[in-house]
Amino acid sequence: MSGYFWQLVGISTALKVLLLPAHYSTDFEVHRNWLAITHSLPLDRWYVDATSEWTLDYPPFFAYFEWLLSQLAKYVDPAMLVVQNLKYASAETVYFQKISVIVMDMIYVLGVRSALAALGVVKSTQQHIAGCMLLLLNVGLIFVDHIHFQYNGFLFGLLLLSVSALLRQRYLLSAFSFAVLLNFKHIFLYMAPAFAVYLLKFYCLGKQRRQFVLSIAKLLAVGLTPFVLSFGPFWRQLPQLISRLFPFKRGLTHAYWAPNIWALYNTADKLAVVALKRTPPNAMSSTSSGLVQEVKHIVLPNITPGTTFVLTLLFMLPILLKLFLSKTKEQARLVFLRAVVLCACSSFMFGWHVHEKAILMCLIPLCLLAVVDRRDAKYAFILSVTGYFSLLPLLFEVDLLVPRYALYLAYMAMFYGQLERIYKATKLGLHLLECIYFLGFLTIPLYEHLFSRLFGVHQQLPFMPLLLTSLYSSLGVLYFFVRYYIYALDIAWPSWPSLTKRRAPQVKFSAAKRKRKTK
Repeated sequence: MSGYFWQLVGISTALKVLLLPAHYSTDFEVHRNWLAITHSLPLDRWYVDATSEWTLDYPPFFAYFEWLLSQLAKYVDPAMLVVQNLKYASAETVYFQKISVIVMDMIYVLGVRSALAALGVVKSTQQHIAGCMLLLLNVGLIFVDHIHFQYNGFLFGLLLLSVSALLRQRYLLSAFSFAVLLNFKHIFLYMAPAFAVYLLKFYCLGKQRRQFVLSIAKLLAVGLTPFVLSFGPFWRQLPQLISRLFPFKRGLTHAYWAPNIWALYNTADKLAVVALKRTPPNAMSSTSSGLVQEVKHIVLPNITPGTTFVLTLLFMLPILLKLFLSKTKEQARLVFLRAVVLCACSSFMFGWHVHEKAILMCLIPLCLLAVVDRRDAKYAFILSVTGYFSLLPLLFEVDLLVPRYALYLAYMAMFYGQLERIYKATKLGLHLLECIYFLGFLTIPLYEHLFSRLFGVHQQLPFMPLLLTSLYSSLGVLYFFVRYYIYALDIAWPSWPSLTKRRAPQVKFSAAKRKRKTK
């Protein structure tokens, strides 16, 4: 591997170390509490204990991971492992947990290296350099993991390792690693249909009946083994565990609406209430009460978990069908990656109680696609402008205002600059209306930090910046979803005025093969 890869790893690590003193969210206390639960309580109490409101609600592999961390934590500050020490945050505890995130990111580093190699992106080319920069310096992971505080980096590392194994036709290894990932964080179920269709098409079908049955048996064996190891010790508590993993009583939307279709739906209900002069029966059950709870719409029909499931599945089906109908593995590789993105985006758009951080499930795979095809790069840039901006409210402390805007703008400038280097004179072919939409994001911080205070409305409407961010970002995510889906299905789209006229051919992932032929 060329030296620039490890230089970028070093730069990324140095930035994360500089952010160690930064503020953190309640998710820090969530993980501290999980350390305490797994260390201090017997196994049969892990998914029962409710001393803290932040109960354990990740699959068992993540609980085992917290238990392993606790074996080191007891030498740093034993007090952090006391279940009753709610909101405990000594300096030793803070630095231990934040450093653990940085260390675990090495799995992400391995995933990035493996995925780019599996795509055939040649080392030391501009495509490879750009891919490394977009993934290793990803501002979304910096925001969510190293300021807000979570452990997404190593989970996406497992995802990239699974993707790379699939592209290398190591199907059983891919199935096993993806099953392991699901037992760390079940939200990756969003992407499971894409893996399932690809494995069924290219590993199981097209064989004689005996070989087909054997292939299915092998997939089931390697795919179910992690679930047995994960859930086996909790078999007596499965109903309780499942209720923790899928808490449907949390309501359609999170306290901060993720920028999806339901943010627009909630807003439409609010506007209808005003237009019809309807009075909410209970202000505390309002969708904008700021509480995580079951809420009811006043004018529009209420949405049930079943409705969100059906919508999510329906919007996944077209790209899954295209993947299944792919004739060759060469054709299917990029279709598979696009299916991963669109399955994740379908779940983000229509899922139940979606968190804003789930947009990373669309953005990370798009970084791979951005360096192999100009059209994918354009849509990746559009969603990146929107998606990463939608994460800014997570960093709401005053001390983080400058870092959040500086990091966001620097990353987006790097993103655009790297893509221009790859595709050169053709650029990205952004439409004029798309650029105008990007400029609209400037109005939100101007309102939040300047106009709302000049006109004295920041106290009367304290949640307005949050609402504006969610609504405006949801328009961009919806636009991306529709346009990218049409592109991925090869459906013709009417041409719009473009800022650039010339077009470039895609940079194919088989570049490594072409290079070998010229030697």
